[in-house]
Amino acid sequence: MATLLEMRGISKRFGGTQALDNVDFTVDRGEVVGLLGENGAGKSTLIKILAGVHARDQGAILMDGRPVTIHNPQDAQRLGVAVIYQELNLTPNQTVAENVFLHHPQRMSGLLGKLGFADHARRDQETRRLLEQLGIAGLDPRHKVGELSVAFQQLTEIAKALAFDARLIVMDEPTSALPDEEVEHLFEIIRRLKARGLGVVFVSHRLNEVRAICDRVVVLRDGQNVGELPIAEASDERLIAMMVGRAIENLYPKRPAEPGDVVLEVEGLTRHGVIEDISFAIRAGEVVGLAGLVGSGRTEVARAIFGADRLDRGSIRLNGRPVRIRSPQDALRLGIGYVPEDRKVQGLVLGMTVRDNAALTVLRQLARGGQFIVWPEVERTSQRYVQELQVRPPRTDLVVGSLSGGNQQKVVLAKWLAANLKVLLLDEPTRGIDVGAKAEIHGLIDELAHRGMAILLISSELPEVLAMSDRILVMSEGRLAGELSREEATQERVLALASGKR
Repeated sequence: MATLLEMRGISKRFGGTQALDNVDFTVDRGEVVGLLGENGAGKSTLIKILAGVHARDQGAILMDGRPVTIHNPQDAQRLGVAVIYQELNLTPNQTVAENVFLHHPQRMSGLLGKLGFADHARRDQETRRLLEQLGIAGLDPRHKVGELSVAFQQLTEIAKALAFDARLIVMDEPTSALPDEEVEHLFEIIRRLKARGLGVVFVSHRLNEVRAICDRVVVLRDGQNVGELPIAEASDERLIAMMVGRAIENLYPKRPAEPGDVVLEVEGLTRHGVIEDISFAIRAGEVVGLAGLVGSGRTEVARAIFGADRLDRGSIRLNGRPVRIRSPQDALRLGIGYVPEDRKVQGLVLGMTVRDNAALTVLRQLARGGQFIVWPEVERTSQRYVQELQVRPPRTDLVVGSLSGGNQQKVVLAKWLAANLKVLLLDEPTRGIDVGAKAEIHGLIDELAHRGMAILLISSELPEVLAMSDRILVMSEGRLAGELSREEATQERVLALASGKR
């Protein structure tokens, strides 16, 4: 295959941090290359240099064997480079067609009517043609993007790339918010792009997906290219060792559990049109998995228990006693914590420091007379959990938004550990974090269970649910579809229940 992209000796420094150090990276035409590495390994910096967001300090970029200069995103676009970021760059109040051609004035000039005005019918027709190239049915070019699912928004981004004749498409964590059935649809589209001779860079923390769609894998660690493997040789063990610089003995360190008395019991939880008649119990020291397809009501169950969403009916008992939870403050006072699926929006105050975030749940207890915060106590509390959870770097004065995803998630967990909980509700606790941090959080979940905490674990990653749970509850269309013991649970049985099959 002919080489499409070649990046030679790319280096980039930000202040005292060497983000990239003499990195080589290539993509052939018609090839899907997986770009792997822990958070902070340099993946984002390499992508942003290719996209014209950052300027390289050293090195060269070649397209089709010819040296090119990329000063800005417009240069990248002219060269046929498109980057689809995890946070999609779309305008929600405009249609699919308007988004597809929003930044392509040269293409729009061919879609003007006789008086120089945009020919909306021709623009919609051209958008429909691009969608047909991707094998996408059922996406109306006139539909507003803000009303679409994440999957269809992602497909709109891909159509945008094709609109300016992209030859190389970079996808940054493209499956992180997709249900399993949509992941395979995305893979089929990637295969279509590959068959047309486009190059694709696939950035992901999900190793099973990397093996399913990539031809070759390149691994970065500490800003350096530490090697590449053909996909046939890319076992979990080899990839993890390359990414973290050591072997991780057990990604899912779950020890046998001996659950105690029932701590949390919910009965008949109902929020009309969302969840219906949800009943289950969790014992001390038990991890109960809550599985189901996206939209099945998993998150809504956790939010209802935590008091974030109102209930139409149902009851909650804690240690056998009925309790009323009308707000998260009520839940916190009762010893119930909730790690939400979107840490940046719901779990952290990104502009505040690690210290302030880690102590948010206990500020009242650390205030003298309930009014004046004792800052040395705040510092001691946050330092304790920063060290216990191995937050990197181990500094409480850093703004939490500057940390990697895995370390941000550790700060969310620190906030709840400080509150001395009885029950912890975990919603996608390892989404978007690297494999090293994932193993550490799995180890923490196991440790908390062995300390006697009752844990509800919600995850879209079935291997995680299967490996870390003592029992698994499966939801389908807002209802509990079944319960499986650890011994009888398999991916096939969980998916069958989640799909409404018995």
